[in-house]
Amino acid sequence: MTEPSPHPAPNLSEYQLGESVGYLLSRVKSTMSNLVTQRSMAELGITSQQGSILFMVASGKCLLAAELAREYGIDASAVTRLVDRLEKRGLLTRVRSNEDRRVVRLALTPEGHAIAARMPGIFNGVLDSLLNGFTAEEVGFLKSMLRRVLVNSGDQTGLARDAASNFDSKS
Repeated sequence: MTEPSPHPAPNLSEYQLGESVGYLLSRVKSTMSNLVTQRSMAELGITSQQGSILFMVASGKCLLAAELAREYGIDASAVTRLVDRLEKRGLLTRVRSNEDRRVVRLALTPEGHAIAARMPGIFNGVLDSLLNGFTAEEVGFLKSMLRRVLVNSGDQTGLARDAASNFDSKS
């Protein structure tokens, strides 16, 4: 068995983590998620992920658990646990399709709709704070670059539709 080295490998110590686009994107995502959770917990008693799921169902973007799994890049069992918690809280229900009994759609309860309707205000408030001092042009350029990253990844779902509607808005 090899003893762990008290010093990092030379090439690791030279790596500038703060200059890594991947690291910066990850930190921004984590920061946004934490700030949204702080607000959504204080105002609504739910996490950012729970609020986001309610919003996605309310908007019609994700009506199946499999769609949520793809959107969030998490496995089906994790989505099942999230949906179970939201269902237990009375915020959404599972509805079996009449056309295909194997399909189970997600539907919000009135309380779930009320929470989903408040999420854009929380999302926008957090983004307005994080983008403080950015010009509208800078925000538009940032969104344009992020869309290009998604296109390069092969993920083009909804980008063309969203591009025109979001280019001039700050968040």
